[in-house]
Amino acid sequence: MTKIKLCGLSRPCDIEAVNKLQPSYIGFVFAPKSIRYVSMEKAAGLKELLSPSIKAVGVFVREDSETVAGLLRKGTIDIAQLHGGESEEYIKQLQALTDKPIIKAFRIDTEQDVEAANKSIADYVLLDSGQGGTGTIFDWNLLGKISRPYFLAGGLNTDNVHDAIERLHPYAVDVSSGIETDGYKDSQKMEHFVRVVRTCTPYGRSIKK
Repeated sequence: MTKIKLCGLSRPCDIEAVNKLQPSYIGFVFAPKSIRYVSMEKAAGLKELLSPSIKAVGVFVREDSETVAGLLRKGTIDIAQLHGGESEEYIKQLQALTDKPIIKAFRIDTEQDVEAANKSIADYVLLDSGQGGTGTIFDWNLLGKISRPYFLAGGLNTDNVHDAIERLHPYAVDVSSGIETDGYKDSQKMEHFVRVVRTCTPYGRSIKK
């Protein structure tokens, strides 16, 4: 079954909603320029409310590796997602500081971007259309040569996620703006998105835990 990541959560009511829906992953955005930014202190409080069965992903843009590793060690997050074009050397530095999983996000504009994702040393890769939360789709035809399981992001919503899963068979789908109303997470849209994904053809490929 395709995994689900609901990203950009920022309120206790968002956590209440996901605890009922039980996606595999949720995301806290630590990039200060994002409209979905949450402080490390606020994220820690939200994580305490989160069901232990759901993995919390921290989304970072060129953050100091020691800061990222510290949040992983504290348990504020379970996985780090790098969304600022961080280098392979940066990933090596972070891997030396923690054994927690790392997701590297790639903006997909060309086949060369797909090949870079294939070669990444990160535990997971996420394929997106931009800096995240932009609500736009990239050209899915570019994914013909992707050779590893991946998180699919970029403009997903209840209208297109079924088609995306049936065509591309991603390991997971990642949504943010597609489950919002007026800039805030909408529990009804979240429930609808999760329901649509779970009616799709089961997908059995595994990924490193």
